[in-house]
Amino acid sequence: MTMAKPPHRVLTAKRRRLYFLLVAAITLGGATVLILSAFEDSLVFFLTPTDLKTKSLQGNQVIRVGGLVEKGSVRKRDNGMEVRFAITDLNNRVKVTYRGILPDLFREGQGVVAQGQIGIDGVFAASEVLAKHDENYMPKEVADALKKSGQWKPRAKNKGVTPAMGAKP
Repeated sequence: MTMAKPPHRVLTAKRRRLYFLLVAAITLGGATVLILSAFEDSLVFFLTPTDLKTKSLQGNQVIRVGGLVEKGSVRKRDNGMEVRFAITDLNNRVKVTYRGILPDLFREGQGVVAQGQIGIDGVFAASEVLAKHDENYMPKEVADALKKSGQWKPRAKNKGVTPAMGAKP
């Protein structure tokens, strides 16, 4: 008795295309995962002081905190090289420390965005501070957060670009 040979499978053109598409889909999926994981490491999220209180953050996560520089909160030390101040969204506040030269337009009651990390003590250590560039501008994220909080009171003269401090809804 002789055993019959199993039928030899020939790759048809249709089957080759199917394998090619399968390999291409796996390769594309892997590349997508690698790209998204690289972006995740470099993303910087914008939060308001209220967001900081309600969201949990990963350790050493770089974020941006925006709002208004709270009146009466600016304290300078070490010949002005170290600055402590508070950022508020008129509902909550976060204490900030910054070591470096502040922008010329930085002052109390003005819109500001600070980039850095929140410490275990709850104080935000800023590595960069951005201030508005003229009296008719506020960073979009800050303006949106103030509108969301219900504290936005536009001035008619400036067509709704600056909030009235301490205004209640």
